[in-house]
Amino acid sequence: MIKIMFVCLGNICRSPMAEYVFKDMIKRLGIKDDFSVSSSATSNEAVGCDIYSPAKKCLHDHGVSFNKHCARRFTEKDYEEMDHIFIMERRNFVNLCRIIRDDSEGKIHLLREFDANGKDIADPWYTGDFETAYNDIRSGCIGVLKHLGYDTSTLD
Repeated sequence: MIKIMFVCLGNICRSPMAEYVFKDMIKRLGIKDDFSVSSSATSNEAVGCDIYSPAKKCLHDHGVSFNKHCARRFTEKDYEEMDHIFIMERRNFVNLCRIIRDDSEGKIHLLREFDANGKDIADPWYTGDFETAYNDIRSGCIGVLKHLGYDTSTLD
């Protein structure tokens, strides 16, 4: 089983959106049993909170189902247990290294690294642009699946 974690600053917008977008994709591809997927934050700011309402609306508008969410902070144990950790922006790496010291096993990657874009996913908490965040996350998730060797042609 491939263990994946998506990480952003607060775990109420981008990382839970990525978690549920990815879960939706692997369900549609019939490979959900190949993965364990979760999300977390680099900060304590929103620990215990549900997904931010505009992020929920965006997921709903795109037909992506989600569950009740409880934001949580990334831990050293998460680093040990995960196979892949996908961050939403470069500053998440700096913040993660405050928790784990360094990425000695090379598990941490920018989510958009695998869609040939390599850009950060802007934080919709500040921009208000959940649609762009969704599209960037979707593109990154497809890139991850392709990188892992899965055929994503039916997702377009």
